[in-house]
Amino acid sequence: MKNDEYPPSEDTFFIVENIENEKGNFALDVGSGSGYLTKLLSENFSFVVGTDINFDVLKKQTYKTENLICCNGSDAIKIKFDFIVCNLPYLATDEIIDIATDGGEEGFEIPKKIFDSIIENMDENGKFVFVTSSLSNYQKLINYAQKLGLKTRIIAKKKLFFEELILVESIF
Repeated sequence: MKNDEYPPSEDTFFIVENIENEKGNFALDVGSGSGYLTKLLSENFSFVVGTDINFDVLKKQTYKTENLICCNGSDAIKIKFDFIVCNLPYLATDEIIDIATDGGEEGFEIPKKIFDSIIENMDENGKFVFVTSSLSNYQKLINYAQKLGLKTRIIAKKKLFFEELILVESIF
């Protein structure tokens, strides 16, 4: 479990380009990391919670916010959110070395656990936006979200040198 500091990078800024106009009451940033997305959401939502599995990351957030919870996904939360965002650990890996980026087998193992967690926290009209990559089995993730009862579609793609980032929107 390395990674005590995870600065915002290309995937974070890609998410921002596509969610900066989202507004509402309750928002959740799963895998808050640097706090960049949590801080952005706090400008447009009445109540925002950021979660991260790494307590040290939450203590050292570059973009300080309130309402931070150290937990796996959103397991410790019993609130319904109208907007949830997650910069998933989506890289396909044989083992989990870096919890901020490694998604396990096909880039699906860890994201599946996050999906199973957040589905309990989505409002009946809630929206879940997550980023994934062409280097993982993103179609398997999309299919799994649909299996959970979410209407899912790709809303943006961004070609990078070594991969394509894929932003997915899932709505209850």
